[in-house]
Amino acid sequence: MKRKTAVVLGNVLMGVGLVLMIGSIAFTVLGLLKDFFLPGAQAHLPIVGIFIGALVWLIGARLGGREKIEDRYWWIKHGGRNDGFKH
Repeated sequence: MKRKTAVVLGNVLMGVGLVLMIGSIAFTVLGLLKDFFLPGAQAHLPIVGIFIGALVWLIGARLGGREKIEDRYWWIKHGGRNDGFKH
């Protein structure tokens, strides 16, 4: 897969994950209202949707290469250099 295609696909998946998480949160809030009733087996679907949205978000970040920036900052912050320099 070309780099540009991977970045575009990653951004699309991150967008889908965000929409899924926000939609699931809204559906959960609607489920808490007394006027909006979900049958027993479907009552947990909005909560599961939040986790699936987060998983899709993370897959998109992995494909788009966005997690590498945070990894680099983590290594810089926690002394990832091997030159013997102490902060």
